[in-house]
Amino acid sequence: MNTKMFLSIFTALLILGATQVTGQTEKTENTSDKLVIVWTSDDPYVAERVALMYTHAAKTAGWFSEVTLIIWGPSAKLTAENLKIQEKLKAMQADGVEIRACITCADAYGVTSDLKKLDFDVRGMGKPLSDYLKGGAKVLTF
Repeated sequence: MNTKMFLSIFTALLILGATQVTGQTEKTENTSDKLVIVWTSDDPYVAERVALMYTHAAKTAGWFSEVTLIIWGPSAKLTAENLKIQEKLKAMQADGVEIRACITCADAYGVTSDLKKLDFDVRGMGKPLSDYLKGGAKVLTF
């Protein structure tokens, strides 16, 4: 009787352990379905024809389940000054792209309030970017 009880407990622990390993594997796979675009260029052609186009398509076509665009450096000033780019970013946001901006960069260009008025998440981005990289997200820079 003790042997049967031992085998039952041992089997239950094996099943529980396998479930936990499977759960960890699934978590890793979900992280690989995260795309982060770090957009730094102040060139409107790079914005319209490369960075924003690919970012938006990655979300709407379902290439990645989560897509985040980080406005970093000179792209902050371009965003604040260019209505066409603002409209594109708002459309992307409406389609589920998370739009974030580095507050240090925005402050340096004097555009923090402009970006906040557009309802973008404006805050320090060094730590979040590091977390994306450590967490296995796919990160591209334009």
